Amino acid sequence: MKISPLGKRVLIRPVSESEEVKGGIIIPDSAREKPQMGEVVAVGTADEFSVKVGDTVLLPKYGGSEIKLNDEIHQLVSEEDILGIAK
Repeated sequence: MKISPLGKRVLIRPVSESEEVKGGIIIPDSAREKPQMGEVVAVGTADEFSVKVGDTVLLPKYGGSEIKLNDEIHQLVSEEDILGIAK
């Protein structure tokens, strides 16, 4: 399935953090914080965007809409909710 965002929305695939072991304890997925970095997968239909497909962006901890696409969780956010671009 392919999704094309409308307007000034951006589809982002969260960048997963590697599994961390602290003091020999494996942290389960359910206890991990939501990723705050992601890769832009698609941009909406508006004329101008500050981000482009392939950019790695910084996201707010909460916000946007989570959707499941091809067995992966993605986030659909408004471009104005993106905090920055990682270089």
